[in-house]
Amino acid sequence: MLENWKDKYIVFFDGECGVCNFWVQWVLERDKNDRFMFASLQSDFGQKFLNERGLESKVFNTLYLWKPGQYYYTKSRAVLQIANVLGGVYRLSAVGKLLPAFLSDQVYDLVSRNRMKLANQKCFLPDLEQKKKFIEV
Repeated sequence: MLENWKDKYIVFFDGECGVCNFWVQWVLERDKNDRFMFASLQSDFGQKFLNERGLESKVFNTLYLWKPGQYYYTKSRAVLQIANVLGGVYRLSAVGKLLPAFLSDQVYDLVSRNRMKLANQKCFLPDLEQKKKFIEV
């Protein structure tokens, strides 16, 4: 199951956040080309990713997108890159890259600060095929 993670984009998310789990589910349903895998920031894999880069490893308010061997994206740039990788109509979100990152990240941070209020806190349970896309070690 984990042997192919190095060929995928890894989405690191807060595993205890309803908005984050909704976002993961949204990407899973649209990942028709099997380009993504997922790891919670709280997992050993997520903690290793954060620690190796000197990133905050106790507060989980940032989404990261990483293609192993390449640069990683954070916050709004991660969201826009995920849409770009999904392709199709989602590539239209590239217009968001016209905004400077500090502005689009302000919107991201506003959502992040209020995400627990926004989440309906339903528990997302991936099906067997979707479970293969989660890195838990």
